[in-house]
Amino acid sequence: MAVRYWLPEDAHDNPVPALLEYIPYCKRDGTTARDEAMHPYFAGHGYASLRVDIRGSGESEGALLDEYLQQELDDCVEVIAWIAKQQWCTGSVGMFGKSWGGFNALQVAALRPPELKCIITVDSTDDRYADDVHYMGGGMNVSNATWAFSMFQSAARPPDPDAVGENWREIWQDRLEVARPWLIDWVSHQRRDAYWKHGSVCEDFSAIECAVFAVGGWSDSYTNSVLRLMQGLNAPRRALIGPWGHQYPHQSLPGPDIGYLQEALRWWDYWLKEQDTGIMDEPMIRAWMQDYAPPSAVPTHRPGRWIAELGWPADDAQLRHLNLGSSGLSMTPGAGTIDICSPQTLGESSVSWIGGGGGLPDEPTDQRIDDARSACFDMPVDEPFEFFGTPELEIDVASDKPCALICARLCDVAPDGTSSRVTYGILNLTHRDSHEHPEPLEPGKTYRVRVKLNDAAHSFAAGHTLRLALSTSYWPVVWPSPEPATLTIDLANSVLRLPVRERRAIDDTLPPFPPAVSAPVQPKTILRAPVPQVVEVVRDVRTGTVTTRQVSDNGRHRIDHTGWEFGSRSQRERSVSESDPTTAECRSVALNEWGRKGQHEFRIETQQAMRCDENDFIIEASIRAYEDGKPVLAKSWLERIPRVLV
Repeated sequence: MAVRYWLPEDAHDNPVPALLEYIPYCKRDGTTARDEAMHPYFAGHGYASLRVDIRGSGESEGALLDEYLQQELDDCVEVIAWIAKQQWCTGSVGMFGKSWGGFNALQVAALRPPELKCIITVDSTDDRYADDVHYMGGGMNVSNATWAFSMFQSAARPPDPDAVGENWREIWQDRLEVARPWLIDWVSHQRRDAYWKHGSVCEDFSAIECAVFAVGGWSDSYTNSVLRLMQGLNAPRRALIGPWGHQYPHQSLPGPDIGYLQEALRWWDYWLKEQDTGIMDEPMIRAWMQDYAPPSAVPTHRPGRWIAELGWPADDAQLRHLNLGSSGLSMTPGAGTIDICSPQTLGESSVSWIGGGGGLPDEPTDQRIDDARSACFDMPVDEPFEFFGTPELEIDVASDKPCALICARLCDVAPDGTSSRVTYGILNLTHRDSHEHPEPLEPGKTYRVRVKLNDAAHSFAAGHTLRLALSTSYWPVVWPSPEPATLTIDLANSVLRLPVRERRAIDDTLPPFPPAVSAPVQPKTILRAPVPQVVEVVRDVRTGTVTTRQVSDNGRHRIDHTGWEFGSRSQRERSVSESDPTTAECRSVALNEWGRKGQHEFRIETQQAMRCDENDFIIEASIRAYEDGKPVLAKSWLERIPRVLV
């Protein structure tokens, strides 16, 4: 296992607690700048701070075969035990991470290594099936394919010969021999089976006994787990939810950013140094109550204010019941029925499942183009109100096809008509009762179903309109059903429940967060300038096909103190025609390069395409690897995987 770590200067004479970040993104280049901005800060405040490449990634030996395998978790338990035995360590260890590192922090905590006293989990999930990049509400995320492609190329990358020594080629060959599209396995498991239950700590919250600090952001797609952890855990716990995307809170957009490193230090000091920092005397949850903001693909700031909850669920939680009717949303029951059959291209105003938080154009834009093709239920806001928690839609619905999905979007419509997405939820109706045992719909039969929308905190201003928009498709966020379906909703028994929250005096007493800080990052040289990412939505008026195209060129850089160079270029396209869901296709190509001037030059070219018909998903992929311009590997795959009510 390869590790880079930072120590206080006197740690060998005066041992300190240790902090561990354990991820597969290569500390040599992939996360160098982020590592250097955080870990030295913690070391400068009295901690050993370690960044480990997991087995088969970066400069660690072995092969990286999949996410969160038992081998990965067992390795981490061994790493923690090794850390605790070092001369410079007191024997107490904390673990932190974002995304993958947030996932495995929870998973390792559930194994209860005795040296692990506390964790910080950022932008993670407790549920690998229902609330991850792979599936949502039993529907398959389109990002299932794009994220699998990212790991397909990453898992085959070479180590830096200068970092690992003479056996670098053997390490690389081991990776190339097992190179395989991860998408094949992820698509093969379309139900909540043992594959997804592994690593889903929601299966047994009681397994986690150490203290947990859960952090999320409303622009991210991993926020739901924060409130579930607060409700499900018995261990000491605290939560923080800001406006941020998929980044650490001191580095993320939209702002305001905060002094996350200082907050983390308060947590570490309390649990690892037994200093009373006051963090456990504060409310369990601190969250950003968002005000309306005009939709933007690249938001820089989100207006709002900080609020607090002493526990979860809140003792005074109120559910406002809004009935669906022919005149919109109201307090009185509706009547009659409504049919919904959306074009397959609906969703083009939300080009990404996740808000990256890195300044790329991946946030939802004006929803009017999708609202116009949805069944919309509006309610004018006469008196301002806010909600915090999980909105839920409960409807009586019938389908004319055995497999169908429904998407529910909650929007805040400004007086000028601009529609901003607040939250949304998706349900594959064959999963209405169980993700583990889905059942086909009986055409024409009415079912009572519940659709949970993603957690949110939002304040609706007087003069605005609350809009519920329903559709039978949401591309390119979720993969379409095998054939177009028409849903019939009985309005007499359909209701939207909003967890309304009253303003509280405690909100006005919260101390401000300190400003964002970070440690200095060592310089790098730009060898080829990066190009701003291009995101475009193209409509072919002849065929009715809509293609979302994202083109990235991250340039080429050299880390000056190591001489290691790296660069990448990629393009992905997701397309579907308005009337035919079997035309859905997700295509990705990438070129990645690494090297050191005058010594080595490595290049990996990867391609992947996923398409479908009514019965199967079809996956094609290839990888080619080169050393100093000479081919060392060429592999290709063609797989057909039966659809299982997806």
